[in-house]
Amino acid sequence: MRGEPSCPKCGGRVRAPGLFADSWQCDVHGVVHPLQPVVPPSVEALTVAVKRAKVPVWMPWPLPVGWLFTGVASAGDDRGGSRATAVACSGPGPLGGIGELLLIAEELGVGLGARYAGVDGPDPGTYINMEKAPQVKVLAAGRPTPLWHVSGTPDDRAVFAGEACGLWLWAVVWPERSGLIMYDELVLTDLREAGAEVDLVPCGALSPRILS
Repeated sequence: MRGEPSCPKCGGRVRAPGLFADSWQCDVHGVVHPLQPVVPPSVEALTVAVKRAKVPVWMPWPLPVGWLFTGVASAGDDRGGSRATAVACSGPGPLGGIGELLLIAEELGVGLGARYAGVDGPDPGTYINMEKAPQVKVLAAGRPTPLWHVSGTPDDRAVFAGEACGLWLWAVVWPERSGLIMYDELVLTDLREAGAEVDLVPCGALSPRILS
């Protein structure tokens, strides 16, 4: 696992603020919100991520039967808080095997969702056609939220994106056929509003998807 902050867009090294710059810098992408090192999933790790977040920390809640929380990542620093979060969950896929779901909330231009989606980004705008009817809908923080299929992604995953609470919401599912889970009208909870229920989240082994 990585032990130092990295670029949320490419995973490259970043330079911390110093005498000549007051922001984190990537040699390729310039000013970025640094992706913090990922730690093994636990209630404690999730609680820390929730407290730092300036954006929603989305999780299907209650989790689908047999599913577990398998990792959390955030982009930002102690000074400004997290401007992007990613929560990983894993469990039985709708067509058999193991399915893996990443839910990413982020401010405009952060680029973490596009990285997990496997597209250039930083935002989904050029990869979704919001003039057409959305392919799926979820209930996010109690509000019906349309998501559109993201084009141009690798064949091993299904990706959907839209807006929730005025911010980008990405859903990335592996393998691609497990994307069917998104058609079940998932109920997403912002864990910042979950209170003590966070202590009840069942934890599994760290998903390698959140490290990619």
